[in-house]
Amino acid sequence: MKVLVLGSTGYIGSAVVQRFAAHGHQVIRFVREDGRLSAGEPTRVGDLADPASLRAAVTDDIDAVVNLTTPTGDEAVDAAAVDALTERLSGSGRAFVHTSGIWVLGATGDVALDEDAPTNAIAIVGYRPRIEQRVLATSVEGVRAVVVRPGIVYGRGGGIPGLMVGWAREHGTGRYIGSPATRWPMVHVDDLAELFVLAVTKADAGSVLHGVAHEGVPVAALAAAADFAAGGTGRAEPWPPEQAAEAVGAPFAEALGLNQVVSGQRAVVELGWQPSRPYVLTELAGGDRG
Repeated sequence: MKVLVLGSTGYIGSAVVQRFAAHGHQVIRFVREDGRLSAGEPTRVGDLADPASLRAAVTDDIDAVVNLTTPTGDEAVDAAAVDALTERLSGSGRAFVHTSGIWVLGATGDVALDEDAPTNAIAIVGYRPRIEQRVLATSVEGVRAVVVRPGIVYGRGGGIPGLMVGWAREHGTGRYIGSPATRWPMVHVDDLAELFVLAVTKADAGSVLHGVAHEGVPVAALAAAADFAAGGTGRAEPWPPEQAAEAVGAPFAEALGLNQVVSGQRAVVELGWQPSRPYVLTELAGGDRG
């Protein structure tokens, strides 16, 4: 398949591109300027805020589109981007896979939520559920539209756990927001990349899939592992919310303190997804060299 990937140079995007190539698919990268990539790499040049460039990128030879870009923060711009990317897919049955995230569910309590649970988005992702619905609505127009909601992504030294290692180095101890009982649904970036391949090749139109390999990782244990990865002894302490908000911004601090337990079993059962990379605490304890 020939797959157009937006956000291909980012943390998740780089892993996704590698997995598509490993499965024998051809990746066409959508980039703002082609000078960032190696000579000869197939690209389409444009901008997420330029619908005309998005429409022009989805040519008839493109078999699927994967949108991994970070939302702009402007709902109208992101909605227009969805419309532009799906316009030329209409009636073709070709796949459009859009990236959202588990923060749209809000706080979950102790019962693992699946994809049928209602959304209750926190401020940092406030309008994302409406974008999800805009994507899924294209299914009735003959687009094989799929929404993937990754958990907190780790691996390769990146993601929020990578930030936590940096915070532990800075403060001399691991830090977490909320209570020691706070949990995060998590997934290794390479396992998540495999899910995107499956979403493109196997998922039904109108699917919502949680990219979650570990339903609820205790954040206090994660902070302790981050301290160990930073060269410490595995200590962790609460990060007062007002201090965290000052350091990283109130919306992000709220997200970091969110207690969630989320199931990713739908992808396992329906698509045969098999997450196999090391558990996050194991990986961080080894220096996060995954």
